[in-house]
Amino acid sequence: MDGDCELCTQPGGELLWESDLCRVVRVTDASGRAFPGSCRVILKRHIAEMSDLDAGDARGLMEAVLATERGLRKALRPDKINLASLGNMVPHLHWHVVPRWRDDRHFPAPIWAAPQRDATPHPIPSLDSLRQAIAAELSTVTGTP
Repeated sequence: MDGDCELCTQPGGELLWESDLCRVVRVTDASGRAFPGSCRVILKRHIAEMSDLDAGDARGLMEAVLATERGLRKALRPDKINLASLGNMVPHLHWHVVPRWRDDRHFPAPIWAAPQRDATPHPIPSLDSLRQAIAAELSTVTGTP
């Protein structure tokens, strides 16, 4: 744990699911409002790069990322899901799982690109609906409900 790291000292969003390895949170800042259902899968240890993980932890983290993607696809029916692990601003391993719609402000460009149009609002999913969708998918890889 790094006391100066915001992902070590704060949840990073609204908690949806967690294990000993990682946690899945709903993004609650402006990007979470712009892209409803946006999640982060955050490693619980302070490590900056995927290649610093042993094979089992890397596999477990990617299983959580992919299960989160599947849960969002089922719950929200977006046109696309973007996955990104950047860590330039916060060098703590985490993955962004971002639902995208063809009528969002930036599509098909990345979410950080200049807006191309006014956004068509999409409903913000309830915390419970996201928890249920993601937990159902994660139970298929963790073997726990």
